[in-house]
Amino acid sequence: MDSLFLVDTSVWICALRKDYIPEIKSYIEKLLDEDRIVINSIIKLELLAGTRTKKEFARLKLRLDALPEVEINQAVWESAQLMAFDLRRKGIGIPLIDIIILSSGTSSNSTIVHRDKHFELARKYLNIHLKSFLSL
Repeated sequence: MDSLFLVDTSVWICALRKDYIPEIKSYIEKLLDEDRIVINSIIKLELLAGTRTKKEFARLKLRLDALPEVEINQAVWESAQLMAFDLRRKGIGIPLIDIIILSSGTSSNSTIVHRDKHFELARKYLNIHLKSFLSL
């Protein structure tokens, strides 16, 4: 099977907004066409919390619910706990939501597509697969 991609909220926002970033939007559309995007409940929550109207909420929820979901199960939580512990011991403070997303990505063997400097900090210390759009 082709590799899967867990798209972080930071990238979804750049692809979904009216003044989208063309490179990001086309990349996400390609992955969607190939059925290679997965999502988790944290990213879904962040995206839906940012909607402005009930209509926008319902439309986006329908689209997100169609994506395969990576379950945030006990193994993901335990991996996140260890990641957070290890990073803190190295003096690296990363928001815990990002740690859960990282753990979710590694548990599903997905590449995390992001536009968030915290993921790049983690890359130096963790065995994770990332696709960065920080330069855009």
